[in-house]
Amino acid sequence: MPTLSVGRASKVGQAIRLPKCSQAKGLRHPARGVTLMEMMVVMAIIGLITAISAPSIGAGLDSVRMATASDSIAAFLNAAVNHAERRQQPVELIISQKESRLTAWSNEAGFTRELRLPDGILIEAVLPRIPDDAEGVRRLVLMPGATVPGIGIQFANRRGARRIVRLDPMTGFPHVENVITQ
Repeated sequence: MPTLSVGRASKVGQAIRLPKCSQAKGLRHPARGVTLMEMMVVMAIIGLITAISAPSIGAGLDSVRMATASDSIAAFLNAAVNHAERRQQPVELIISQKESRLTAWSNEAGFTRELRLPDGILIEAVLPRIPDDAEGVRRLVLMPGATVPGIGIQFANRRGARRIVRLDPMTGFPHVENVITQ
């Protein structure tokens, strides 16, 4: 008798009789489905996996926000410096710690840029610190052809990770530094 990959093949025209479960075991209706206890065990396992993995997912999202914020601040500062140099127009840079916002504007019509940091990212300090800075707002003017001010913007997330974006006065390019806290 020829065989297939799923079992023995019947000859053409031959009927195969399969025993019914209810007739073979003497049961009227065999039990089917999932019991409540099995469902509760599955739900408990899913709950444990979620509880274990949720903090690491949250930490991953915070690190992505931190990387995005540092890249955004560096690009914003670089764009302000480039605008001052290429257009030969002074650019005012306003850094607001309370609002976690950076603003750049110029006398040139239509040039106003604003960067708001993502939720959970706060500006901690503008370096070098000014002792009597009660407002928490720092204003700088980027002059064309002049040296870029050597400032740093220190920011942190909810988990305490910190970074500083510094403007290099020699090159005018921003650099991102990780701050190691102990």
